[in-house]
Amino acid sequence: MKQITDRIEALRAFMKQKGIAAFITPSTDPHSGEYVPAHWESRKWISGFTGSAGTVVITTSQGGLWTDSRYFLQAAEQLQGSGLTLFKDRLPETPDIPSWLGQVLTPGDKVGIDGWVTTTAEAQSLKTALAQNGLELISVEDPYESLWKDRPALPMNAPFILPLTYCGTDSTTKIEKIRQQIRANQADGMLVSALDEIAWTLNMRGNDVHCNPVFVSYLLITEQRTVLYILPEKLTLEIQEYLNKLQVEIQDYRNVEKGLREYAGKAILLPPSTNYSLYQAAASATTVVTALSPVLYLKAIKNDTEIAGFHAAMKRDGVAMVHFLKWLKETVKQLLVTEVTLDEALYRFRAAQENFRGISFDTIAGYAAHGAIVHYEATPETAAILHPKGMLLLDSGAQYLDGTTDITRTIVLGPVTEEEKRDYTLVLKGMIQLSMAEFPHGTCGTQLDVLARQFMWKAGINYGHGTGHGVGHFLNVHEGPHQFRMNHMPALLLPGMTVTNEPGIYKEGRHGVRIENTMLIVNSKQTEFGSFYKFEALTCCPIDKEAILTEMLSPEETAWLNDYHAWVYRELSPSLNEDEKAWLAEATAAL
Repeated sequence: MKQITDRIEALRAFMKQKGIAAFITPSTDPHSGEYVPAHWESRKWISGFTGSAGTVVITTSQGGLWTDSRYFLQAAEQLQGSGLTLFKDRLPETPDIPSWLGQVLTPGDKVGIDGWVTTTAEAQSLKTALAQNGLELISVEDPYESLWKDRPALPMNAPFILPLTYCGTDSTTKIEKIRQQIRANQADGMLVSALDEIAWTLNMRGNDVHCNPVFVSYLLITEQRTVLYILPEKLTLEIQEYLNKLQVEIQDYRNVEKGLREYAGKAILLPPSTNYSLYQAAASATTVVTALSPVLYLKAIKNDTEIAGFHAAMKRDGVAMVHFLKWLKETVKQLLVTEVTLDEALYRFRAAQENFRGISFDTIAGYAAHGAIVHYEATPETAAILHPKGMLLLDSGAQYLDGTTDITRTIVLGPVTEEEKRDYTLVLKGMIQLSMAEFPHGTCGTQLDVLARQFMWKAGINYGHGTGHGVGHFLNVHEGPHQFRMNHMPALLLPGMTVTNEPGIYKEGRHGVRIENTMLIVNSKQTEFGSFYKFEALTCCPIDKEAILTEMLSPEETAWLNDYHAWVYRELSPSLNEDEKAWLAEATAAL
């Protein structure tokens, strides 16, 4: 841990040089990414905390990490000896960052950020909140450029073209639709900085971010021009010819700030997620219109080709999961299996499937008490040995050329307690109730979130994470703008959107339960009260029945599970051998 304390002291020396009393390090990159290239993993470097979400604040004498409930247990363990305090974000007793800085700093003090890795929305919010405590927000150069001696370079992987057979809509059509939305926002140009939005727009994919098939770049779209800012040395001749055919200009990635300072249009649309440095550059040259990216909804609503691809990918993923589940249930009774070796086995089963392009996120395989750590990631040092008893929480997914998968199953390995059965059944009831929902146009995810939690709440139980998120099409496994969450998320749920359904119960030191399907929003019916929508299952995989307290399920819930399992068997059995068919028939037999 001395390595971490030395790094913090080096940052404090930088702060002293710049005359700032605190420095804020978020988890993101210049593209507001949730998962970022190693080059921008500064928060991980300065704190030792490896979770995907969190913000570190260092003052001249104190420091803290703010992270959400998914990482409370992991962060508490990883911060030991660092001198950093864990602040459990979103709990009533936890101060937010500006409030805490108001308590520990002196009016007149300056708080530093790196504008390249801070969104415009966050910077403006911080500026206002800090000012209320007499503190000033200033943007300084990236301190880690000098402090992080062995910092990874910018990724240099070549992007590639995703054929129209998988995309369904050509890039020229997509760009024209974006231009229409730019005009509707009273602007004549837009900078696209979210990497998945750029990949979707250009029908290209990449390998610059772990588990996310995107490439580091910016895309400027105006009435007359489309400019891709990317490191030119990354581009193959094939990509150069493809972009030339699309009439997309190529500029050096490092020149995007200069390009915005020279913007000649009357107004440019910048989403609030645009980094603050580029916002300031654009604002120096033209009028900035701040509005949500029009690409968000265009990308989230899948076309017929993408929907067909999702179904095909989920079916192959289901076959891999059946191979794995059968293997695990049989092997754990005979051989040594750990959380790491089961992950390796699952990867092999998926890699054997057509169009496989890697995992969509690092597998969460938590046996027994490890299942209570929401985003637990096993290592050879921490991996538990599985025994033919208790439960395994397995959250995993894959990237295929025709779709992205995200599935959680809590797997019964042997005898389980009555408490485990009760918690398992409460989670299953919530998952089924949300799956069965029908709702009118105008509904957002917040309005449906309670369906998954209602039975837990009656039992005095809750979970801290969202109930569901969008899933990209051979893109990021977390996709907005829609979600199921307790806190208000105004994005509408619309036909063609994919969304996960993943309630859970986590009891520290005992067990964790989560059951997750990815679903598609489809039309339900048209009545005098308008359009109604419903969910269609995409995930095609048996749900473990061994921990269900059947008397806790309503007849309607039992019927849903039986219908779902009958569908799973019909879809997957033609791809299995006789032994596997027999196993699946038992796993999907009606309650």
